[in-house]
Amino acid sequence: MKNINVLAPVKCSKSIRIQANPREVWMTLTDIAQWATWQTDISKVKLQGPLDVGTAFVWKTGGATIHSTLHTVQPHCAFGWTGKALGTFAIHNWTLTENGNETEVTVTESMEGWLVTLLRRMFQKNLEAGMAKWLRFLQAESEARAGRRTT
Repeated sequence: MKNINVLAPVKCSKSIRIQANPREVWMTLTDIAQWATWQTDISKVKLQGPLDVGTAFVWKTGGATIHSTLHTVQPHCAFGWTGKALGTFAIHNWTLTENGNETEVTVTESMEGWLVTLLRRMFQKNLEAGMAKWLRFLQAESEARAGRRTT
């Protein structure tokens, strides 16, 4: 996994426990084409190839278009990408850890670039809020998906 930049002006890490196994969470998280159906901040996303290291995808969130490239695809364990938008560069990582009947999901991200440096406080606040929201959406969708499979 590509490490986040610990010296970046903006960085965040958050975790959540999801009542679903890592396979269910993985299926939700890595179905990039479906992100906009459950993550309301995302309005458009297009994966440009198979789910594999080096594959690019373009997505729109919060009004910004982000050009991303997958750097880590370790099924049921780790998933990550880098992303570029105007004046910003981010490294984003997800780690899934099985814990009994649950999955602990940890997400970390670093952001840098001239725009991030200029508006550091705003980017930090938005990253922390956005990351918490994404985890809650991932939890809801993964738990719903797991429930649909058991009924």
